[in-house]
Amino acid sequence: MENKIRNVAIIAHVDHGKTTLVDKMLLAGKLFKDHEKPGELILDNNDLERERGITILSKNVSIRYKDVKINIIDTPGHSDFGGEVERVLNMADGVLLLVDAFEGPMPQTRFVLQKALQLGLKPIVVVNKVDKENCRPDEVHEAVFDLMFNLDATEEQLDFPTLFGTAKHGWMSQDWRNPTSDITPLLDAILDHIPPPRVSEGTPQLLVTSLDYSAYIGRIAIGRLNRGKLTANQPVALVKKDGTVQRSRIKNLFIYEGFERKETNEVKAGDICAIFGVEGFEIGDTIADAEAPEALPAIAVDEPTMSMVFTINDSPFFGQEGKFVTSRHLKDRLEKELEKNLALRVEETDSADSFRVFGRGVLHLSVLIETMRREGYELQIGQPQVITKRIDGLIHEPVEELTIDLPDAFSGTAIDMITRRKGVMLAMEPKGDRISLRFEIPSRGLIGLRSNMLTATAGEAVMNHRFHEFQPHKGDIPGRINGSLISMETGKAIPYAINNLQDRGRFFVLHNEDIYEGQVVGENSRPGDLVVNLTKTKKLTNMRASGSDDKLRLTPPKRFTLEEALEYIQADEYVEVTPQSLRLRKILLKEHERKRSRNQSLADV
Repeated sequence: MENKIRNVAIIAHVDHGKTTLVDKMLLAGKLFKDHEKPGELILDNNDLERERGITILSKNVSIRYKDVKINIIDTPGHSDFGGEVERVLNMADGVLLLVDAFEGPMPQTRFVLQKALQLGLKPIVVVNKVDKENCRPDEVHEAVFDLMFNLDATEEQLDFPTLFGTAKHGWMSQDWRNPTSDITPLLDAILDHIPPPRVSEGTPQLLVTSLDYSAYIGRIAIGRLNRGKLTANQPVALVKKDGTVQRSRIKNLFIYEGFERKETNEVKAGDICAIFGVEGFEIGDTIADAEAPEALPAIAVDEPTMSMVFTINDSPFFGQEGKFVTSRHLKDRLEKELEKNLALRVEETDSADSFRVFGRGVLHLSVLIETMRREGYELQIGQPQVITKRIDGLIHEPVEELTIDLPDAFSGTAIDMITRRKGVMLAMEPKGDRISLRFEIPSRGLIGLRSNMLTATAGEAVMNHRFHEFQPHKGDIPGRINGSLISMETGKAIPYAINNLQDRGRFFVLHNEDIYEGQVVGENSRPGDLVVNLTKTKKLTNMRASGSDDKLRLTPPKRFTLEEALEYIQADEYVEVTPQSLRLRKILLKEHERKRSRNQSLADV
C-alpha cells in the first residue's frame, strides 16, 4: 500500500498556468467530464483568487492514475504568502516546477523553489505555454537549470526530467516540437520520478501543517502521516511546540478523494489526512502516540514585515452599506482569521476600537481587507508601517529583493526611481528588447512604488519582490510630495465647483458623489494640504452672458484600487473601506482639530 501514493506540490509564478494544469490533471483522473465545468478554474474557488488570477490559500485534491493515488497540493506563488508555502511543502515528496516558455523562471518561482530544494524535494520541470509566439523553451530549460544550480540544488535534484506542453490545450511531451494528444506523459513522469512517501516503522507521527475550519464541527487539523497508522476513536497525544503534551482522542478521520474530504476509519503512513477531535492544536504541533509520544521538528514560519492599524469606521457615512460595523465584530473577525492565516499577528492598541495587524506585505493584508469588505464589514485602515528590529544596538529594517522587467528605453527612469528609495542594483540582464533589473530595496521603499513605476513606464513594467533579510536602517526615504485636497463641507460634489477647482489638482470623486467634511477628495498640485469647497453651487441671476453656460468639461477622477489607496495615504490619513466604497479621509475631520494637532506636534519638537 505504501507504494501506491505520490504527494506532489505544484510551484509556479502568477499566471504561468498552474491552476489550468491542475484542472487538466483532474480531467485525466476522470474526476469530471470536460463539458461539466466549461471554462471554470476549480481550484481557485475564492472570488478574489479568480479575479486576481493568484492562488492565496493552498488546497488539496487527489486523482487516481494506474492504481496510484496522486495527492496534488496547490501552493501560493506570491512571497507575501510565505507562511502558507512553508507548511504546504512539508506535505510533499516532490514538486512540479511550472514555468512559462517565454518568461522563464520568475522571482516568486525562485522563492518557493528555494524552500522546496532546502527540504530535499525532487523536482519535475514543466515548460508550459509552448504554443505562445516568440516562446523559447530550450533557453528557458537552461535558465531553470542555472536557477537550481544557483539555489544549491544537489546532484540528484539537478538531474531533473523536463516536459514541454500547453496546459490550456491539454498536452505534454518530452519534446516540444512533437505534441501529444493528452497529459499522460506528465502523470507517468510523476509515478517514475517522484518517490513514494518516506515512511519509517514505529508509532504514529503527524505534523499539523495546515488547518481548516468548519462551521459545523470546528477546527480540523491537516497534515501528512509520517509513520504508523491512525484510526477513528484512537487516543493520541498532542505534543506542542514548547514540548508540553496534551492527551486527546481522534473523533473523525478524513482523506482526500477528488475534491472531497471523505470520512475513513483508518489512515496509513504517507497519506495526507484531516483530523477532527483533537483540541487546542496549532500549526507545527505533532499528533503522536498516546503512550510514547515523539515530536517532529516544528515549522519555522516567515515573520511579518509590515503592520497597519485596523479601526472601526467612524466617518459620517458609517453603517450605510455594511452589516458588521462595531469593534466587537472587527475583533471576532480578526481572531477567526488568526485560526487559518499563519503569517498574521494581531495586537490590541491603547484604543478599544482599533487593532494593529501585522502581515507579510501590502498584498497579504489587502487580501484580508478585501475579503472582509465582501463579507459586509466596514473598517478604516491606517498607513502601512514597516516593522523594525533592534540588533546589536542598531535599528534593522526588512530588505526585499526586487526584480523589474521593462522595455530598455525606460531602464534609466526605473533605476533612478529605485535609487532614490535607497535601492541598490545587483544585476542587469537583457531579454530581447526588454531588460531585467534586480535590486535590493528596503520594504519601506516598495510602498507606493508600483503605481509610480507603472505611470513612469507607460504601464510596461512587471515588478516582483520577495523578502530577503533584515539589514541596518537605510535612512529617510522621500515620501509623497503633493498634499491633499480636503473637503470643507458634507454634501454632494457639484460639477460646477469641481470645474472651478480643476487647476488646483486631480480629483478622486465623481460629480454628484456624496462627500463629507475631512474627506480627501483629490491630490493638490502643490505640496501642503488645501481645504476646498466642492458643494458650492452656481449663483443664479437673471442676467445672461454669452458663453457662460457652456457645457462643463470635467477631467475623469482617479479611482484607487485597495492596494493603491493603502500605498497612497499619508500618516495622518485613513482608507475607509465599506462593501461598496473606498474613501480616503483625514484621521481628524475638522480643520481646527488638524491645526491644533499640527501646532501641538511643532511645540513638542
